[in-house]
Amino acid sequence: MTIYQIPFPYLQNNSERIALVEGEKKHTYREVNNRINQFATGLLRSKTDLQEERIAFFMPASLDYVTTMHGVWRAGGIAVPLNVASAVSELDHYLTCANVTRMVAGDEYQDSLRELCASLNIDLVSVEDVLSEESIALPEISAERRAMMLFTSGTTNKPKGVVSTHKTISAQITTLIEAWEWSESDVIPLFLPLHHIHGIVNILSCGLWAGATVHLYGKFDIPRISKQIVAGTYNVFMAVPTIYVKLIQYFESIDEGEVEKICNGFNAMRLNISGSAACPVKLFKQWKELTGQVLLERYGMTEIGMGISNPYNGERRAGAVGQPLPGVECQLFDEDNNPITDEAVSGEIRIKGDNVFLEYWDNEAATRESFKDGWFCTGDVAVVEDGYYRIMGRSSVDIIKSGGYKLSALEIEGVLLTHEMIAEVAVIGVEDDTWGEAVTAVVAIKNGKSLDYDSLKSWCEGKMSSYKIPKRLKIVDALPRNAMGKVTKPSLKEMLRLVGKS
Repeated sequence: MTIYQIPFPYLQNNSERIALVEGEKKHTYREVNNRINQFATGLLRSKTDLQEERIAFFMPASLDYVTTMHGVWRAGGIAVPLNVASAVSELDHYLTCANVTRMVAGDEYQDSLRELCASLNIDLVSVEDVLSEESIALPEISAERRAMMLFTSGTTNKPKGVVSTHKTISAQITTLIEAWEWSESDVIPLFLPLHHIHGIVNILSCGLWAGATVHLYGKFDIPRISKQIVAGTYNVFMAVPTIYVKLIQYFESIDEGEVEKICNGFNAMRLNISGSAACPVKLFKQWKELTGQVLLERYGMTEIGMGISNPYNGERRAGAVGQPLPGVECQLFDEDNNPITDEAVSGEIRIKGDNVFLEYWDNEAATRESFKDGWFCTGDVAVVEDGYYRIMGRSSVDIIKSGGYKLSALEIEGVLLTHEMIAEVAVIGVEDDTWGEAVTAVVAIKNGKSLDYDSLKSWCEGKMSSYKIPKRLKIVDALPRNAMGKVTKPSLKEMLRLVGKS
């Protein structure tokens, strides 16, 4: 089986349909396909197969990005896309962990990467350096071959290299093509970081598989994207909750007539999706009121792609991530590894299916520990309510054991976000002699507002059980977040630990 027969059927043909739009430039499927073959030829040089050589690339959403990723795949390598916002120390870890031999980077990044690549004996090149004038016959690649290495977000531990095969990637794409009814008539903007499953699979790869058109943005540019939305360019929109919050904030800063035009543009779309972090119920309701769109929330992670989703056709529930996707097995387990069959009893989500990754790179122990009886252990705790999964949080950071209760930090955060003074909040458990863990709210206040613990406690009474009310309040300017908008709670815990010692 050749790589052309595994993923991306539209990238095998000579279609004149528009695949990518980058600024004022439009690229057809024919053009993109030919460029990928030329790049793959250049990567091979005198070889017939890269034999899973790890090739990293450091660039935002662009024709060069698509050329590099698919070129690595077609030449038999393992694609290692990196976050262009990464610090040098983070890049050092990724490159060393993956044993990268070549780094492909845009011209604007070459100078900043040269010293690091030289120290690690990595060849630093550009796409233009690699492109061959002609294409040669490319190697046959089996579906079981390793194809991509993404790094975990590092919210709970040091990032690990998650290795997916061509079969894995195909399964992750095709389940979403079916579930979300992708077609060649779809047009979608891509502004999310392309080192993460959300941007790579959910948007870019699904779009190219379906023969759709993907508009590429180096970053989230609200005015530019809003103009396209008003013009009716897009019929699908996918983002993290932070993006929807920024849009609502943007609406507050512009003319009401313009807001109406943008909201009408969203209303005309067939689908708006929120993911990568929990979508607060308040935000879900706000977006519906503004645009008429009922956000489709889903659940996934680097190791599985997407596993659970609210339905495209059917009820989409606020605060729930939905039901298992086609081809994905999902089951809750208790702490003794017994399957949970009773609704409203929480347990860890475990996943089976072709969508599940192969291994953590060069880390047999971590791979072995992540599977039990063939199930991948996500570390996320949920309950099933009338067939819909509701995430309570990660067992390590979002489940707080306080006074004999197991509390969901996400549930408490959802209530606190309705407070008129609070802009954003993270709830964590802080070690405490009395409670075991004391529920602690770390809060960023809206401009011109103020909040103290006593007033917060009084406000919470009647809105949540007494044992869920925060025992402590910490005011900060902003919450620390990673590139996908997830709050890095371990850093908050460390901050509070250091404050307690001072």
